[in-house]
Amino acid sequence: MSDIQYVTKETFEQMRAELQHMRSVDRPAASRAIGEAREKGDLKENAEYDAAKEAQGLLEARIAALEGAIATARIVDESNIDTSKVSILTKVRVTNLNTKKQVTYQIVSEKEADLKAGKISVGSPIGKGLLGKQIGEVAEVTAPVGVLKFKVEEISI
Repeated sequence: MSDIQYVTKETFEQMRAELQHMRSVDRPAASRAIGEAREKGDLKENAEYDAAKEAQGLLEARIAALEGAIATARIVDESNIDTSKVSILTKVRVTNLNTKKQVTYQIVSEKEADLKAGKISVGSPIGKGLLGKQIGEVAEVTAPVGVLKFKVEEISI
């Protein structure tokens, strides 16, 4: 994960809190589970021990991934966002030229994406297509259903 990930301050703090919880609560719990399973006898035939070791390995992988994400995260200050073009953290109202429906999306990092909340990833096909567009421009996005055309109507924070 060497790609820079742009996040809001709130998301960055959530990531740090999650990492701290994994290190201070989940990691000791995994160690205790291994210790308890070890006390139950022969390790060669101890399924509980194997499961505890596997859970610990998965936890360590999640910790490493989150550490990497935090190391490459860059906090974006909303007060410095240029609303003359679509960029990360901007809200963009677009018209789907195929269906004539208007939709508002906020362009966010992969970590913050939530389609139900109208937040789409900067790395998604629509996010990539809209990035850098100005009001009045049309973004052509290749999707499994074909080429979608979105006209940028409004850009805000």
